[in-house]
Amino acid sequence: MVAIRRRQSRRTLARVAGAADDTLQPVLDAVEAAAEPMGVGEVAAAIDVDQPRASKLVAAAVSAGLLRREADQSDGRRTLLVLTDAGRERLAHVHAYRRRVFAAAMADWTDAERETFARLLTRFVTALPRP
Repeated sequence: MVAIRRRQSRRTLARVAGAADDTLQPVLDAVEAAAEPMGVGEVAAAIDVDQPRASKLVAAAVSAGLLRREADQSDGRRTLLVLTDAGRERLAHVHAYRRRVFAAAMADWTDAERETFARLLTRFVTALPRP
């Protein structure tokens, strides 16, 4: 598992996909994956960094035009992060690249092997403890 994590992290897949600044990819992934709109604190928790680091990453993503800040309509003191068109375009590019990498890695697998792998991987990830 450690070898898989080291070789195929989201940053590695983003960097190989040609993203200009791969340090921002975890932020974009977190904002995209969130069930609810999130602020910097939630980004920090999602990508497992401290608040100051998350603030810097979010500021860089905003400066790069990948995210924008919006006022929380239910709490005017809070700012929410929203993907911009450029952010969604970058995510689409990275997702397509990831799909190509995974498809190449499983090119000689049968459909039954792919289905079994997907089922077992989902079961494994679901059983992992949440941080």
